[in-house]
Amino acid sequence: GREFPRVVRSVYLIVRDPGRAEDLSQEAFIQLFRHWKKVSAYERPEAWVRRVAIRLATRHARRERTRGELERRTALPRQDVEGGFDVLDALRELSMKQRAAIVLHYYEDRPIDEVAQILDCSENTVKSHLHRGRASLRVLLADGEEGHHGE
Repeated sequence: GREFPRVVRSVYLIVRDPGRAEDLSQEAFIQLFRHWKKVSAYERPEAWVRRVAIRLATRHARRERTRGELERRTALPRQDVEGGFDVLDALRELSMKQRAAIVLHYYEDRPIDEVAQILDCSENTVKSHLHRGRASLRVLLADGEEGHHGE
C-alpha cells in the first residue's frame, strides 16, 4: 500500500509529468499482479515493482526526449522568475541514465548495487553516471545561482 506513492514519486522525477507518472506506476503494479505467483516468492517484491516502473519510465522518457531533442537544442535552459535554476530543470539536462542513477541513489537512498540492478548495468557504470551527473548538476546549479550570493 505505502509502496505506490513512493514508486510514483521516483517515476515522476524521471518523467516530470504527474499524470504520466501515475499511469506508468499503475502499469508496473498491474504487471506485479499479473506475475504475482512468481514475484511474491522474491525476497523483496517491492524492489521488483519499482524496477519495472523505472524501466517503463526511462523508456517513456527516452521517447519523449527524442521527440523534444530538436526543440531543446535550440532553446536555452529555462530560468525561473528569480533567475535561479531549479534542481528539476537541472536534472532534465542530464542523460537518461545519469538522471535515473541520481534519483535512485540520492532521492531514494539506494545502494549502488541496487541501482545497478534496477538500471541493468554494472556498479562501475552507476558510479560513472553518478560522478558525471553530479558534475553536470554542479555546473548547471552554479550557473543558476549567480546573482543570489549577496542575499
